[in-house]
Amino acid sequence: MNVNASASHLVLIPSYNPGAQVYATVRAARAQWAPVWVVVDGSTDGTATGLQDMAANDPQLKVLVLTANSGKGAAVLHGLDLAARQGFTHALTMDSDGQHPAGLIPAFMAASQQAPDAMGRDVMVLGKPVFDADAPALRVQGRKISNGWANLETLWAGIGDSLYGFRVYPIEPLRQVMRGQRWMRRFDFDPEAVVRLCWRGVRPINLPAPVKYLRADEGGVSHFNYLRDNTLLTWMHLRLMLGFLLRLPLLLLRRMNLKTVVGRL
Repeated sequence: MNVNASASHLVLIPSYNPGAQVYATVRAARAQWAPVWVVVDGSTDGTATGLQDMAANDPQLKVLVLTANSGKGAAVLHGLDLAARQGFTHALTMDSDGQHPAGLIPAFMAASQQAPDAMGRDVMVLGKPVFDADAPALRVQGRKISNGWANLETLWAGIGDSLYGFRVYPIEPLRQVMRGQRWMRRFDFDPEAVVRLCWRGVRPINLPAPVKYLRADEGGVSHFNYLRDNTLLTWMHLRLMLGFLLRLPLLLLRRMNLKTVVGRL
């Protein structure tokens, strides 16, 4: 398989009961990149066995199996810890359900590898979703609320979309953020990650990426619960607003210093 291979950047796919669609997702990712790691987060649909069978014939595919479901963020952190120990510096996360564009993996990785540091800051490459006509209107409109809060909480640092999980993270800053507090383990992972990384000075780069919502007859599986997950997001933004107010003087100072540096270029 002639694909891009890297010793610093890997693809990390958390997976929980995605059904057979996960096999197409993993094959598509492997067609674009090596290595690809899948973290099976306590799945009970039999896909762990199928993925392990795939990995048995592919040395660039690693499958990590968690015995109990712990949440997307917890699954990602499990993969990040092992990746850091093996010397990787960046991870592209993508969902296992076929929503994310595997064909854009090389472009996102290249943006991460080629981005110049500004004032010694690392970067994260964030997918900015491009929706098709079949995207659920409630999901499309509802994310605008979370995006508005995330931009306020970071003083408009440049987060194009706070919820889209197709993105390249610097591993060590993200591990430090997650190990520093108890949250970010479930659906709150993606938006809280970008806000807290911005607070640490990690610079966002936004790239457009299509998102596809598969119908049930196409193999689509959704674990999103409007009441539960929106309640989780509301509690998350309350926490983040408190953190924002505590950090406001530092964020303002950083913004002024950055404007000064840019003005001298």
